[in-house]
Amino acid sequence: MALTRRLFAAAALTLLLVTTASAESLRVTFLLVNDIYLMGDQVMPDGKYRGGFARLAAVVKAERDKARATGGHVILAHGGDTLSPSLMSGIDKGAHIIALTNMVRPDIFAPGNHEFDFGKSIFLQRMAEARFPLYAANLRGPDGALLPSFKDRAIVALDGVRIGLTGASYDDSPRVSSPQDLRFSSTVETIKEQAETLRREGADMVVAVMHADRRQTYDIMATRTVDLLLTGHTHDLFINYDGRTAAVESTYDALFVTAIDVTIEVKVADGRRVSAWWPQFRVIDTADVTPDPELAAAVAVYERELNRDMDVPLGTTALALDSRTATVRTREAAIGNIVADAMRVAGRADVAIMNGGGIRGGKLYAANASISRRDVLAELPFGNRVVTIDISGRALKAAIENGLSQLPNASGRYPQVSGLVVEADLKRPPGSRITAIKIGNAALDEGRSYRLATNDFLARGGDGYAMFADTAPAGTDTDAPTVAGEMIEYIKRIGTLRTGVEGRIVVK
Repeated sequence: MALTRRLFAAAALTLLLVTTASAESLRVTFLLVNDIYLMGDQVMPDGKYRGGFARLAAVVKAERDKARATGGHVILAHGGDTLSPSLMSGIDKGAHIIALTNMVRPDIFAPGNHEFDFGKSIFLQRMAEARFPLYAANLRGPDGALLPSFKDRAIVALDGVRIGLTGASYDDSPRVSSPQDLRFSSTVETIKEQAETLRREGADMVVAVMHADRRQTYDIMATRTVDLLLTGHTHDLFINYDGRTAAVESTYDALFVTAIDVTIEVKVADGRRVSAWWPQFRVIDTADVTPDPELAAAVAVYERELNRDMDVPLGTTALALDSRTATVRTREAAIGNIVADAMRVAGRADVAIMNGGGIRGGKLYAANASISRRDVLAELPFGNRVVTIDISGRALKAAIENGLSQLPNASGRYPQVSGLVVEADLKRPPGSRITAIKIGNAALDEGRSYRLATNDFLARGGDGYAMFADTAPAGTDTDAPTVAGEMIEYIKRIGTLRTGVEGRIVVK
């Protein structure tokens, strides 16, 4: 009888444990792509082709097929920066990028700074065309409301395990791009708050997808609120795991795709969920991937459209031109002079300033070379618009001081100018290097107002040109012509470009 009672008690205890404790397990692969601008693959220094949408699609399809066959799951994350810059985006403002991304079907997308290069209205239009989930917890409209189709966070239940997802855009986008009156809050603080909220809402694991610099990534890791950070912006292949938090970035243009295979174990006891997870990292070299035929066919259609008239000559250059970074960001360049001249003509302005960092072709043009639309759009890929500003001589001088402030180091703020001649002494401290400025044949008058043509990025204070943002533009940039378009029309009108390095900026 005693033995029977003991057996009954043991059975009852076993039943109690079964009803009060359980375990769930999940195998999920997180795939990350970020900063993908070019639709086709590209040949790399080792002679192999990598990247592009067709190779990316092949990687995603293979991983999804494998997961289905083995009972796992795949979450494809896009870390942002894709609508711009590229040759095709200079024509269709990123429409082809959204169409191709729709075919790949990310599970979460966080916009980068280049999503705003064509302005607020184009950004909203392209996001409305997206057929994939959009996350940006730190991004709001001018009225503080969540943008259409966007969400701050979500919990996805897979095999009984709750994955918390949140995302953030690059919070420095107002400085480096053109989001106009869209509002950005701190990426670090926002991700921390969203992660804490997801924990309270029952997430077993928290994953944040964000466009952020490396410092911000480390700052979020230090909060210990996020388990996995999937990032874009820095363009490097980056994997960091300290035993508690993992952070990953997958270079750019899908040259490499990072896969993080995660096993999550969740135990439930006394109504409490306790989770444990561990990652395995795989770097997929897309040189070893056969492009997906469906995506390859779609890319080919766009490339035919692009090539239809891109290579028709607009004019020729009588002198050699150099658009390499080390040139346009450190000294007067003939191509910078031509761009600035085109802007000054378009704006019917006294002077023009173009930031060297906005000239991106990185190319040498021989004398007597033809210049095509392709060349212009490669040099000016951002879709920036010509803006005219009435500015005081004092502010104009401060602007040039800002442009020269980083010398002798290369800087995107270096001014390529038209309509003025500047003399400067680098032995003097930044902010007081200018020794003389002439506009036309007269010395600059600090008390006089001048009409300045610049691009909309600088007009909003980008690259440190805050003095421009303090002056109301004479016209709205949304209706203004693009810099590239005015450059194209200028070359067609001139025919033969004879502008060289003329001593517009003389530095001692």
